[in-house]
Amino acid sequence: LFSFCKAKEDLLNELKFQGILYSDLPQLASDMPYFPPDEEEDNFEEGIHLVVCVHGLDGNSADLRLVKTFIELGLPASKLDFLMSERNQTDTFADFDTMTDRLLDEIIQHIQLYNLTIHRISFIGHSLGNIIIRSVLTRPRFRYYLNKLHTFLSLSGPHLGTLYNSSALVSTGLWLMQKLKKSGSLLQLTFRDNTDPRKTFLYLLSQKPGLQYFKNVVLVASPQDRYVPFHSARIEMCRTALKDRSTGPVYAEMINNLLQPVIEAKECTLIRQNVFHALPNTANTLIGRAAHIAVLDSELFLEKFFLVTGLNYFK
Repeated sequence: LFSFCKAKEDLLNELKFQGILYSDLPQLASDMPYFPPDEEEDNFEEGIHLVVCVHGLDGNSADLRLVKTFIELGLPASKLDFLMSERNQTDTFADFDTMTDRLLDEIIQHIQLYNLTIHRISFIGHSLGNIIIRSVLTRPRFRYYLNKLHTFLSLSGPHLGTLYNSSALVSTGLWLMQKLKKSGSLLQLTFRDNTDPRKTFLYLLSQKPGLQYFKNVVLVASPQDRYVPFHSARIEMCRTALKDRSTGPVYAEMINNLLQPVIEAKECTLIRQNVFHALPNTANTLIGRAAHIAVLDSELFLEKFFLVTGLNYFK
């Protein structure tokens, strides 16, 4: 026990990070056993809690299957219905407007097809999928559901794009991929879709309302992730942007556009979760890909995250 406490103290000192480790929390998010209750729920008159899971670049509908599994295991008596989005899985290199239309159509058709009475809607996105989710919130056809929004769980979401990526290798790779695939989404993530940064897709999206309608906005980020910059996933300033006199002020405006409405919304809570993965010494770890996908396929992380705190956001 002494060695464990000493290791924790050394870790926090080394990181110079003022935060709370999950092992210091007095209680867990769930103490329910991993099996269904004896009796089924009596009725669904109040409606169900629809959870929409959206994959990232070059992903598919199965990417968030473990996320879905651990929520179902931890909340067996909840009235949850999962939509594992698949409409964009054949073409995630399209522009965001096109992918937004596809996801919005998929959500509305899912609700109508199964004749669902919606009580709450939550979104879980990975990487690029988080931008599509935020874009859906701005569409007139989704306006009816804004007052039903509950939790937005963002897993490594490039909310500020990839402009100040610390990895030159990844930046070069994304540039090559954009050229080869003629990808509209990658062009927009790097702010190269317009010569005026204030007319780019991400900047214009930051000016539109969306996040403040949620009860919980949970931003999960890892400094080991080189695909999506740590500051972008957390929606905060970085040193490089502070030194950049041309685009830096625009970057600061984007952050303010996104966070100010959330801060002013009395019923909205912003939570930032920093993740440090125990990763093997491989090429994927070196380029930052391992940490980027660990939030999807690491059973150790997902079980700890949902058991300790994550399930609270879906109750």
